[in-house]
Parts: sequence; structure tokens; C-alpha cells
Amino acid sequence: MSSTRAPVEFRDPINAKILAVSEDRVQGFQRDPLGAISRLSGVELPVVTERIRAMLRAGTIRRVRQTLLATNLAQGALVAWQAPPDKLDAAFDYMSQQDPFSGHVVTRSTDAASPGSQYKLWTTVKVPQGFSLAGHCAFLSRQTGAQLFRLLPAKCLFALGVGHTRRRGMEPGSKAAAPADVTEVTITSLNELEWRILLSLKREFEPEELAPDLWKARAAEAGVPLETFYEAAESFDRRKIIGRFSTFLEHVKPLQDGERVTRFNALFHWAVPPGREIEAGREVGRHHIMTHAYWREGGPEFRNVNIMGVAHGTEKAMVLAHKAAIDEHLKLAGIPVGYTNVFWGGRSEIKPSEISPFAYRDWCRRVGLDPETARE
Repeated sequence: MSSTRAPVEFRDPINAKILAVSEDRVQGFQRDPLGAISRLSGVELPVVTERIRAMLRAGTIRRVRQTLLATNLAQGALVAWQAPPDKLDAAFDYMSQQDPFSGHVVTRSTDAASPGSQYKLWTTVKVPQGFSLAGHCAFLSRQTGAQLFRLLPAKCLFALGVGHTRRRGMEPGSKAAAPADVTEVTITSLNELEWRILLSLKREFEPEELAPDLWKARAAEAGVPLETFYEAAESFDRRKIIGRFSTFLEHVKPLQDGERVTRFNALFHWAVPPGREIEAGREVGRHHIMTHAYWREGGPEFRNVNIMGVAHGTEKAMVLAHKAAIDEHLKLAGIPVGYTNVFWGGRSEIKPSEISPFAYRDWCRRVGLDPETARE
């Protein structure tokens, strides 16, 4: 490795090759995830390690971690919130800074005449098995002064992979040769040892931890032999609770050099006929621009939308061009869309949602919420 300072800009050609893989192409559990990034990117392993460390220290990469399919480990929902205008920013701050169980926290806006336009705060919330998602959100309402909230749990997932680097410059209409796979939302139970291993597995990596045999220290942290750690992680993978090993870039905020990876994020809504949700979701999810695509029931307040998805881009017109291409594809596929809309993102804080039942009990005690009354 060179002794000179490693470039940390995401546009650097070598960094771009690494990030095009490391954002969302290393699927499942890998015993050697850095080696997998090296193989898939064609960049030598010492350089991969050096560059990811440097970008993490500089803030170009905001976190490195093994992601989980948390929808299969904890009850979760996209939550739309109504808050008085004078309390919106404080509600955003509370949920992004004080609630470990809120993940994505985004202010969104759409045309004032659109259904649901009064819901200007959108979050993802997860609570561990055995506790009440509605009860947790009711507590957040009391803390923030939010007037109403709507729980929008996912019934199925069709796309989940945030690869901003490889999506830059993507042509509208770019899509896979076949419809997206369907991931059913099911809850998996873990025993205490499995939780201990999982919590060590998912913790974010510090730059100095990114080294060969990076799981060895995590196995020691969990108090198990390395092979036991591997076997448990591979079991989690087979049980569909492991996502990907990922380097996360900042979504919208400017980096140290003033550059932005993306500028606009859009939540797309489509209402398709009941009974055609999976077919429509698979057609939406096959489009490469989609970082998320789900079947969620919006209800009457959102004109009964049932397919939702997120796309990002550096230009608003290009994001809309991508949506127009998806709309045309649905039409050509013979899937009627009775209503569609776009909710544009504003303020945004993205963090992993905590899913540990042990952490939830501790948090309840800390905020003065009886863990037993928080149960379902």
C-alpha cells in the first residue's frame, strides 16, 4: 500500500469501482466480505481495504456493516406522521436522535391537493418481537406532539439495495430481464445465543476493524469460537434474515469536498387493482433505479395505493423520467394504475433501526415506559 494519502472522493476511478460493488452487491453472509469486494471489483484486496478505511474516516462512507433483513426479525412499518408545522423539526430531531428504533427519518412533500399531503414526516420504525409497534408510535406521538400516524407495514418486498454509485447516469427504463423476486415478510425467532451472535454480527465497523479475518474479533465479542460464529451466520442467511455486507454513502448531505452522491429522493405511490399487487410489485422492482419496492396498503387517506418504492437521483427531471418509464412499463404489461403520486424527500437522517429485545427493555426503562405495558 502506498504511504501517500488515499483518495477519498467517491468519483475517484478506483473508489468508484469499489463502491459500485460494496454498496449493494455483496449479498448474504460472506466469511471474507472484503475479499468478495476485491474479486467483484477487480481491485486488489490491500487497496480495497485501504480505500474503504480512508473513505470511512473521511465521512464519504458513513458506515460499514452487515445488514439484516430486519423485517423478518422485528415488527416494522413505514410510518406517515402528521405534526403541527411548528413541531415538525422537533419531531424529526426526536425520532432521528432519541429513538433507536426509528431508522429512516425523512420529511416529504407533495402537491397540497394530493391525498396524504398533510403527512409531512415519514419514518421507518421497528420494534422487537413481543412488543407493540402501535404502542411505540403512540409513545412517540406523546413525546413529539404528532397529531396522527399511519402504520404502513410491508406485505412483500420486491427490491432492497441502495447502490447510488452504480445508479449514477442510469438510463430511464433500465431493468432486469425478468420480474423481481418476491420476499415474503415472516418473523423468525432466535434464542439467546443466536441474538448474542447476531448483535455482534450487525454492529458497525470502525476503520481499524477492517482487516483480514474481520469476523474473528466479533466471534470473541459474542463469546463463541469462530467456526460457531460462521455456522450461526450462515444459518441466519439460510433463514433469510441476512441482507448484505455494505458500505453506506451519505444519501443527500454534501460530503467534505462539497459533492453530493444524490440530490433528490422520491417515494413513488401506485394504486393497482386488488389481487395484482405481487405482479405489479415485481414489474416495478425489476427496474434498476429502484432502491426499495414494497407492497404496502396506504388506505383511503392515500387513495388506496398499494405499491410503494424509492428512487434517488442527482436531477429531479431524471427521477421523474425514471418514474415515467416505469409507468409506461406497467401500462405495456397490462397492469392498470388507478392513481399514482410522488412524495419528494427533504430533511433526511438514515440510521439502522435497533431490533434487540434486550435493547428495547433497556430503552423503555430509560424513558420511563414500562416494558410490560409496551407488550402486544
